[in-house]
Amino acid sequence: MEEKSNLVEENKEVRSLPRIGSKAPQFEALTTHGTLKLSDYKGSWLILFSHPADFTPVCTTEFVGFQKIYPELRKMNTELLGLSIDSVHSHIAWVRNIKENFGVDIEFPVIADLNKDVAEKYGMIMPEESSTEASRAVFVIDPDQVVRAIIYYPLSTGRNMDEMIRLVTALQATDEHHIATPADWRKGDKVIVPPAVTTELAEERVNDDSLECVDWYFCKKDL
Repeated sequence: MEEKSNLVEENKEVRSLPRIGSKAPQFEALTTHGTLKLSDYKGSWLILFSHPADFTPVCTTEFVGFQKIYPELRKMNTELLGLSIDSVHSHIAWVRNIKENFGVDIEFPVIADLNKDVAEKYGMIMPEESSTEASRAVFVIDPDQVVRAIIYYPLSTGRNMDEMIRLVTALQATDEHHIATPADWRKGDKVIVPPAVTTELAEERVNDDSLECVDWYFCKKDL
């Protein structure tokens, strides 16, 4: 009975994941750039992402894609940190292989999470899909180390790199200007003004020539 109880608790831990708005779980892990801690990224944005395995085709396309957007992300004070349940030697060999075969030098670090410590803290393992590989998870963590966005993809589907840029840009715009962003928003598009919370403010909104209002609750403006 005790053994069954322990198994249930273990499964709960594997399936747990941080929530948007919660503090990101702290960790210290071996990476291709040496030992790194989450706290090393305090003060900058971080995209922490997991991939199923080294030397696999979909993951290779993603690493090439992440590297291509990495310079732009760094201009946005945003770092990349990859992870899979592989050894650091496997990571190093794969990164070197990508450079040799694709001409792309992977500049961001990759966590070697053989003991699944980080993957389990972040709920990156989906036992129904695979108990030995991490899913394609994405965690966007802000400079205060708060989780701001979470995206999951299945093993079979590669991620969209444009969405990584769009998402971080939107989150940073929200923090700076206290606005929201509509569907398919891109930098330069109009943003959404928070809805009015009083009848007086609602009346002001619909009569404000600087806003583009469809109704009192739906107003846009230029940044």
